[in-house]
Amino acid sequence: MTSIPIQICKRCLYRSDHPLGLVIDKQGICSGCRIHEEKDQLDWSERWDKLGQIVKPYRSRDSRNYDCIIPVSGAGDSFFIVHLAKERLGLKPLLVTYNRYYNTPLGIRNLAQLRRRFDCDILIQSVNPLAVKKIIRTTLRALGSFHWPALAGQSVFPVQTAVRHGVPLILWGAHQGQEQVGMFSHLHEVEMTRRNRKDHDLMGQEADDLLNVYDNLTEADIWQYRYPDENRLERVGVRGLYLGNYVRWDPLAQHIQMVKQAGYHSASLARTFDVYDHVDDWHYMGLHDRIKQAKNGYGKVLDHSCREIRHGRLTRKQGEHLVHFYQQKPTKFESLFLEWLGLSPSGLEFLVAYHAKHGTQIHEQPPDEAHSINLEALSFSPIDSLERDKGIGHIVTGKGYPDKT
Repeated sequence: MTSIPIQICKRCLYRSDHPLGLVIDKQGICSGCRIHEEKDQLDWSERWDKLGQIVKPYRSRDSRNYDCIIPVSGAGDSFFIVHLAKERLGLKPLLVTYNRYYNTPLGIRNLAQLRRRFDCDILIQSVNPLAVKKIIRTTLRALGSFHWPALAGQSVFPVQTAVRHGVPLILWGAHQGQEQVGMFSHLHEVEMTRRNRKDHDLMGQEADDLLNVYDNLTEADIWQYRYPDENRLERVGVRGLYLGNYVRWDPLAQHIQMVKQAGYHSASLARTFDVYDHVDDWHYMGLHDRIKQAKNGYGKVLDHSCREIRHGRLTRKQGEHLVHFYQQKPTKFESLFLEWLGLSPSGLEFLVAYHAKHGTQIHEQPPDEAHSINLEALSFSPIDSLERDKGIGHIVTGKGYPDKT
């Protein structure tokens, strides 16, 4: 069998063996970079007007009802999505969030700020933590991921809520496959579906697939992660829109705006220069990122670097230096996770080694080159810390912490 040679995009740093699937053309440019070009070609004013027409029929005539569902967290693009829905589209959203249990004090603070600043109702789903731990043990062994319950919960709870409350419209941010590898054109206006969730969020494994194949999970453990059946979806008319198809999506610019206008707080993360993503999770940019690098050959810092290269804020060489520098960084807070799950350090290392498939993609670069890049000038400056003044420890749930100032 002839192996296909691996190519690296000449513009960004992604390789042709990207786990989401990526094509490199005859000019050596990847499909993700090509689709990114649309951001400077499309008429975004026209795209926004189209979004306004799409959501118009979903406005409720009863002020007691909600116009849409918005999945949120204490990080990511949540603030900007709610801003677009409520302050620009004039919708009344119901916010929903999935409790992954390893919340940071900063994440709890940001989620509370989100609710207060935009004056929204919110539903929080907390699945039995004993069931969550059982599922994590299964997916960590079988899939090399302890993040499956979080991915499954945050992508299904909004849909379940839409069906339960009869609110058909769900607003999501940007499509990961579109942003990273150019899976779709913005003009395709791809929407959130069961198939999309299974293939791209859940590593091909829905809740019932875990029951059918792996160890001692039971119906009682997984039922809350089930996607509603088609009859119920059709009866309500559930529709999930990706706002990235109608807005020129730029996470850094959006976060800067939300820091100034809505009080979002950023923090330093151990294994990337980005200070805005995943500040609500003790382990996403730690152990999860280390496992991702072992499985795929790169960590989240490569995603952040490619994004900034495409937006013209980093050169390709600067991106290489940053990837090399941060991918060598040790993780933090692993003992916190191991204690919570009841897993030994040696057991963890066995599982990481078992699922490791790649070496690091970026060849060695002089590490001090990364220090010469002025990240503060690019607005990657933390204004808070993950632990704030609460210390290091999982926060199961919380109403939030009012700021001292």
